[in-house]
Amino acid sequence: MNDLNGKVAVVTGAGKGIGRGIAKGLAASGAAVCCVARTKADIEGVAGEIKAGGGSAVAVVADVTKPDSVKKMFAAAEVALGGIDIVFVNAGGNLHGGPIGEDTIQDWDVTIDVNLNSAYYTTRTAVPYLRKRGGGKIIMTGSGMGHRGRAGSAAYCCAKAGLWMLARVLAQEVADDNISVNELIPGPVITDRTKHMANGSGSVFGISTEWVKQPGDVVPMALFLATQPDRGPTAQSFSIMRRDN
Repeated sequence: MNDLNGKVAVVTGAGKGIGRGIAKGLAASGAAVCCVARTKADIEGVAGEIKAGGGSAVAVVADVTKPDSVKKMFAAAEVALGGIDIVFVNAGGNLHGGPIGEDTIQDWDVTIDVNLNSAYYTTRTAVPYLRKRGGGKIIMTGSGMGHRGRAGSAAYCCAKAGLWMLARVLAQEVADDNISVNELIPGPVITDRTKHMANGSGSVFGISTEWVKQPGDVVPMALFLATQPDRGPTAQSFSIMRRDN
């Protein structure tokens, strides 16, 4: 469980849910972790749990929808932890929805900003830090809805589709820098925001065969991607869902 000794990871959206689970999983595997979110109490809680367990972590408050905030976030992580090797682009969420024409332009703008623009700001700022380390990994939390769509969620589906294309294009651009870029699709995960998705039988969106997960269930795949060689898989989408439609 010490595969990431000497590595430094930045995890956005680390205060709750999937990001919290990934941050703790990386620390348990030996990485020093910069926990990032907008809510100070949440990330200080995660960082505190990591340190209480013998790990290394710092909490950095940042709004990843603001380019200047992202720049300060990475600068603070480098100063506190000595460099950056792994970046989990995890901040996001299906915050607003509705059929096209019944939604609002503000819903569209906010959803694209939180899920796609924030990923662009994060990755473009991360790359120079990874280059300084001679390579590294960028892992983006995607969604199956970005591959196949879902009625009533156009903004989220389009944002996640854009995220997947961003991962592929960036992977091509930084391949010679020993930086890999991949997408991780968790499928439905029960968090405070998504617990309404599952009914008593565990089905989600009316599909009874889906694996409805807890945040900790995503950690093994996150660690698999974080521990691959820098010149390992890139421009790939890794899904832990149980369906393809």
